[in-house]
Amino acid sequence: MVDRPGSLPEFEAQFPDDAACARWLFEKRWPDGFRCPGCGHDKAWELGRGTLLVECARCHRQTSVTAGTVLHRSHLPLKLWFLAAWLVATHRNGISARQLWLQLGLGSYKTAWLLLRKLRRAMVDPEREPLAGLVEVDETSIPFRGKDEPVRPGRAHEGKLLIAGAVEIKGKGPGRVRLAVIEDYSATTLNAFVAGNVVAGSTVVSDGWSGYATLTDVKHEPKVVGDTPAHLVLPWVHRVFANAKRWGLGVYHGLRQQHLQAYLDEFVFRFNRRRTPAAAFERLLGLAVALQPAPYQILISRS
Repeated sequence: MVDRPGSLPEFEAQFPDDAACARWLFEKRWPDGFRCPGCGHDKAWELGRGTLLVECARCHRQTSVTAGTVLHRSHLPLKLWFLAAWLVATHRNGISARQLWLQLGLGSYKTAWLLLRKLRRAMVDPEREPLAGLVEVDETSIPFRGKDEPVRPGRAHEGKLLIAGAVEIKGKGPGRVRLAVIEDYSATTLNAFVAGNVVAGSTVVSDGWSGYATLTDVKHEPKVVGDTPAHLVLPWVHRVFANAKRWGLGVYHGLRQQHLQAYLDEFVFRFNRRRTPAAAFERLLGLAVALQPAPYQILISRS
């Protein structure tokens, strides 16, 4: 059996129904065998009803393969979840909630939006390793404005969405990336971004902006831009910024302040796995059953 489907026909062959999807999730959630979430006992038996329901032999707690995961209490068929994850992970430029709604034939746009929102939450591994080695760091802004309101020039951030970015340099090209929404370009904000995304001892290359002057725990190599275009001094982080902006305009017709970090997380997930879409699908669902469910109010919050 193909572990990572490389095409839609292979996907359909590997996941023909909910039972096949549930079995795959079971193996991803408990790769070393079932452990009761209640008492930790490793003996259980499967019950012949519902979505792969197992009962602990010690405490008799019944656990569904989706209980306590991102898929918790979902009324959607598992096959539909898998197809959504496949489309999100393998679609070349990403897929909007509206596209997902139409392609999956869901009952409402709201259902598609919540499904996509839950999948985006599974795109961030809380235990992911920070960037290391040589890392380009910079900041940028995405302009947004109301009717008849001009875009403001320079580093002034009124009317703009501010983003910090870091790109790990591997040989002559980019490795992994990180993007984060920031409040301003201050030293406090930029130091926190670097500390949270770059491992101590790495070499950080910046454009010489004063906000990076007080970096600690990393080697700092500022390259003063002057009259030199910034994209020549820091080519890879600027290329990532340009790709993210183009992606946002193409798929979502412009990124907005609400849920901006979730959109950036999706771009990072996609960029870091741009050469392995099948692995991205596997990783996405693997994280979905490893992470705790999010309350509805968190899903619709602005964070």
